[in-house]
Amino acid sequence: MPEPLLELRALDAYYQDFQALFGVSLDVGAGEVIAVIGANGAGKSTLLKSIAGAMRSRRDAIFFAGQPIGDWPAHAVVAQGIALVPEGRRLFPSLSVEENLLIGAQLRRPGPWNLARVYELFPALAERRRMPAPALSGGQQQMAAIGRALMSNPKLLLCDEISLGLAPIVVRDLYARLPSIVAEGSSVIVVEQDIVQALKAAKRVCCLQEGRIALTGLSTTLTRAAISTAYFGT
Repeated sequence: MPEPLLELRALDAYYQDFQALFGVSLDVGAGEVIAVIGANGAGKSTLLKSIAGAMRSRRDAIFFAGQPIGDWPAHAVVAQGIALVPEGRRLFPSLSVEENLLIGAQLRRPGPWNLARVYELFPALAERRRMPAPALSGGQQQMAAIGRALMSNPKLLLCDEISLGLAPIVVRDLYARLPSIVAEGSSVIVVEQDIVQALKAAKRVCCLQEGRIALTGLSTTLTRAAISTAYFGT
């Protein structure tokens, strides 16, 4: 078996004295899309923040491309090839769309993604490149957040709640771009509350419940009953 691109080994995470993740182990292969589902407060966003270096953990709790990075700061993790699309998009409101995108390219990592390629993936951004970020619709802001992350040319893209607050037709449009992103050489972890969309998008699904993995398996073989039990704990 090839070495996984990302490997979590009994990952714990804390907010001061509160433990949010308990011994989470997970691997992601090259070119793979993994969905992480679970109810609010299950630890999904904490998981992505830990991988992205926004929360420190044991060095040997997270391996990326065979290297332990669990205690690396976020800027070093990005330089290694992991990019986070945060919940709520977190665009810079005083900057234009294009300026927001260019922030993602500051490290000048080599790879296929540049302004032209991002505008090809999201034509709506090209048309609005000079507009301030707050002038975009919710879906367009999500495109800009994804585009900013892609500008760092990541090997692993972490997407936190892509569908949050968006109309179903917009969500379908965003998820339709995932195959193009994977085709350019990125693996993807998607945190998602929309179970139906998660099952369609990902090869494998991991369900978190109260900071622990309650279920993991292929999206094509997991039953709705098993997912419901893992999701709600009933």
